[in-house]
Amino acid sequence: MTSDDEQSGRPLPGGAVGGATRVGRTVRRPTGPWTPAVHELLDHLRSRGLRGVPEVLGTDDHGRESLSYLEGRGVPVDDEVVLDTVLVEAGEWLRDFHDAVDDFRPAGPRFWRQTGEVELADDQIICHHDPGAYNWIIQSGHFVATVDWDMAGPGDPLQDLAFLAWTGVPLYREIPVDDVARRLDLLCEAYGECGPLTLMQKVVERMTLASERIAAGIERGDTGIANLQKVGEPQRTRDRVAAFRERVPAIEAALG
Repeated sequence: MTSDDEQSGRPLPGGAVGGATRVGRTVRRPTGPWTPAVHELLDHLRSRGLRGVPEVLGTDDHGRESLSYLEGRGVPVDDEVVLDTVLVEAGEWLRDFHDAVDDFRPAGPRFWRQTGEVELADDQIICHHDPGAYNWIIQSGHFVATVDWDMAGPGDPLQDLAFLAWTGVPLYREIPVDDVARRLDLLCEAYGECGPLTLMQKVVERMTLASERIAAGIERGDTGIANLQKVGEPQRTRDRVAAFRERVPAIEAALG
């Protein structure tokens, strides 16, 4: 790739952390001490045949990671509620991801962006940690991939499902309560691990943790996470969790 080619890249829309640029058939992103572990994870997932995972192509002359570009469009979550079928496909993909990653048990500690250098506990798997709808790729009306793996790290798989529900149902903003109940049922059936009431409890837990991790990232000087301040984080998520708590009784009633 020549210097002129590098300069022809254009920023990709999407997450507020920023930094992703498309160059030809590749995506270039800033690296960090977490990048080797993320690349190890992605290589494992592709070896297990998980669809919708970018291929690691190395690093470029600017020190950015190079990943294969996945065709499709993103989801403007504030303006769109994805189709029921897309939500179901995303839930099924998350189940496939968690199954594929179950035997990824690195020997010794790895450095992850949100936790630093830690070992994987026996009751944990490596989670995506940011499988919100804004990180989905849609092609011809179907879910085909999840991108932005830099937040991956050890965690509880149901917290990944809760994060997906937050913007995928969505739960972070108000939509008709009957739609919420129906879509929670669809998502839980697609994933196949828990019921809607348990998932809603996980949502409060996971999104509270998200606000804490954003605050911690800002405090330690992670420039990508600090970009989230431009959209009002971490207070925005705290406010949204509080508003969701107020809607929970009506959702529970609709669930019957």
